[in-house]
Amino acid sequence: MERRNFIKTSALAGAGLLFTQNVFAKNLVLDDFPVVRVPKEKRHFTSESVENAIAAFKKKVKNKELGWLFENSFPNTLDTTVFYSETNGTPDTYVITGDIDAMWLRDSSAQVFPYLQFSKKDEKLHKLISGVIHKQTTFILKDPYANAFYNDDQKISKWKEYDHTDMKPGTHERKWEIDSLCYPIRLAYHFWKTTGDTKPFDANWLKGIKLTLQTFTEQQRKNDLGPYKFERTTAWATDGVPMGGYGYPTKPVGLISSMFRPSDDATIYGFLIPSNLFAVVSLRQAAEMVSQIKNEKTLAQQLNSLADEVDAAIKKYGIYNHPEFGKIYAFEVNGFGSYNLMDDANCPSLLGLPYLDAVKADDPVYLNTRKFVWSENNPFFFKGKLAEGIGGPHIGLDMIWPMSIIMKALTTKDKSEIRWCIDTLQKTHGGTGFMHESFHKDDAKKFTREWFAWANTLFGELLWKTFNENPELLT
Repeated sequence: MERRNFIKTSALAGAGLLFTQNVFAKNLVLDDFPVVRVPKEKRHFTSESVENAIAAFKKKVKNKELGWLFENSFPNTLDTTVFYSETNGTPDTYVITGDIDAMWLRDSSAQVFPYLQFSKKDEKLHKLISGVIHKQTTFILKDPYANAFYNDDQKISKWKEYDHTDMKPGTHERKWEIDSLCYPIRLAYHFWKTTGDTKPFDANWLKGIKLTLQTFTEQQRKNDLGPYKFERTTAWATDGVPMGGYGYPTKPVGLISSMFRPSDDATIYGFLIPSNLFAVVSLRQAAEMVSQIKNEKTLAQQLNSLADEVDAAIKKYGIYNHPEFGKIYAFEVNGFGSYNLMDDANCPSLLGLPYLDAVKADDPVYLNTRKFVWSENNPFFFKGKLAEGIGGPHIGLDMIWPMSIIMKALTTKDKSEIRWCIDTLQKTHGGTGFMHESFHKDDAKKFTREWFAWANTLFGELLWKTFNENPELLT
């Protein structure tokens, strides 16, 4: 079974997608900016704070197309992908990606993250995000190596027929990706810092943190290959893991192995540097939380110790001295001296590291890396008649991911760069009023994934940030 076919066969109506007719027609005329947002009565969730933000943006921004795009994109996660409930008074929120009725730990965290800024004063939104943290904890305790799950804990994935791994009921896919355990920590940490609420961080949450530490340590592979392996019966080379499902050999140097990238494509060299950098900051955030909230001083020390070890290993093994750009972060390494020099649009990416607080935006190595990845020296940087940006092997050549352009804007203070990014995104939605997974470098009407909530909400985050910090760029 091909992953693209899986997306096509997902039940959109069952997932709650109820747009007006021809919302995603690829030949929409923009003169009248048609209503393409889900009607009020069919929205899954409404936040008064988010609606107020939309009203303020549309009132003050003279660029009507940007106002239209913001109204469509920013609430898209709330409108179409969240399923909120309470069990014995405990919030529980299931979040689908959009066109796939499954909850990715990564995507669900990223989809609701831009709403955190409103959650302190918006009780409904506060509970919704608290429910996401609770649901993610449940999933991590089910299987820390899985990347995506179902709301029905007994549902059997269609992938089970093709995947040779320990698939449990309720698991949609079991691809081991470091960032799947980092993103929930990021969401929990910033929820705590924003609201001061510690109720989601109960005994089960603490078990999840301990399991995260255990999993990261196992995947350092110091003594053996660890308990996880994955193979898939497929024609897509990037969907399976070689060498009996354990991947190509890596040298145990302190880095954490990741069998898959945040794109859900298999790594070439197991030490994925952007994800290892993300793990460092996530471990330190977890250490602060367990120390201050749970008074778990020993656990905090263990988390910080692992973070320090991984950080030191990145500095020793994860930096490459490029003949043109100088010292840059490699995308993947194996510890034996092999480097994969590229970047992929999915975050954590090398480009997006400052967005995740994994490096400082003025870090000299990052700045060199930034120049490298946004150049034709990166094999997955594409430049066409319409736009330029980063893609990846997941979709293929010449397909630019809007996420890369959004990340370029979110990781710079250069106003001209931000303006270029917003202008480019404005002209590459293919006439739909929404962001997509990718679009062709020469023709935005050739795009993938009509309903990709992460890209929509992230674009909304960029527009709202620009509205508050540099409104003159939205003309």
